[in-house]
Amino acid sequence: MRSEITIDLGALRRNVKALLQSSGSEVWAVVKANAYGHGAVDCAGAALGAGASALCVATVGEALALRGEFPTTPILVMGPTSNREVAQARDAGLALVVSTDEIPEGVAVHVKLDTGMGRWGLSELPAPAREVVGVMTHLATADTDVAFARAQIERFRALTEPLAHLTRHVANSAAALRIPESRFDAARCGIALYGLSPFGTDPADDGLAPVLSWQSEIALCKLLHAGESTGYGRLFAAQRDTWIGILPVGYADGFRRDLTGTEVRIGGERCKVVGAVSMDATAVELDRELSPGTPVTIVGPGLPLEEHARVAGTITYELACGIDSSVTRARRVVVDAA
Repeated sequence: MRSEITIDLGALRRNVKALLQSSGSEVWAVVKANAYGHGAVDCAGAALGAGASALCVATVGEALALRGEFPTTPILVMGPTSNREVAQARDAGLALVVSTDEIPEGVAVHVKLDTGMGRWGLSELPAPAREVVGVMTHLATADTDVAFARAQIERFRALTEPLAHLTRHVANSAAALRIPESRFDAARCGIALYGLSPFGTDPADDGLAPVLSWQSEIALCKLLHAGESTGYGRLFAAQRDTWIGILPVGYADGFRRDLTGTEVRIGGERCKVVGAVSMDATAVELDRELSPGTPVTIVGPGLPLEEHARVAGTITYELACGIDSSVTRARRVVVDAA
């Protein structure tokens, strides 16, 4: 095998329950982008089974792919839609987020207010329409600047007070965990659902458990003599005789080029990624010769995705979405550990 992606639905269920307790409101599971690379259908089913009340996606296409599996579940499409997609949403019983004052007819609508994100949304509420069933906003800094997030929340509260009879929702994962006043009627939780910290810290700090783990193996072990190199550009040259393990994963699998310098676990020991990560192979520095087939943990216990994100100078969201778990690149295993 090139690599194996394991999705622990038991961990996801526990995360949903932790978020329900933290938020004190309904939890809507954000499963856009194939559930942040974790598998939308499996994760949606587990989240709903653990108490989530609705699903949130980015596109009508994502929603339609889920509708057949979840025929009665509320599904909210958060991205913009074309006229053709509005008709598809109407036929499928979807709800749409609308960021303009043009409210489509015959479909449930959640109006989005821009309270500080500076992206989608209206600055003022549109004229009342019977299709409008909810109002929402999106926080720009719930994970980094709580004061600004609170200012957004208060602006939203003031604008929507006359509409308290509608469903109001503001909180994302970070706000659901740390900002009590963001708890209106529902929290739209994405990254925390998958046991990844919206703060880039240890998920356990907020009672979360990672859902995804990633294993590979040593495909080849070779000795580099002093002065010899591995990989494109000769970015790593051995200063002394050095054993190198070659892993059969690279940036085509989601192990990005900027992860040079991160570490993986082999036999319980940390080993550094060296040289240039290529499309289908990655080199790690070893302290001894190891046999081909020796297991390698890329993401797992003691080696969280947050650590790789810090090395790459990015966020776990981007890394998770980029991991390729398709059958042509990896074996995907779904478990439901208690």
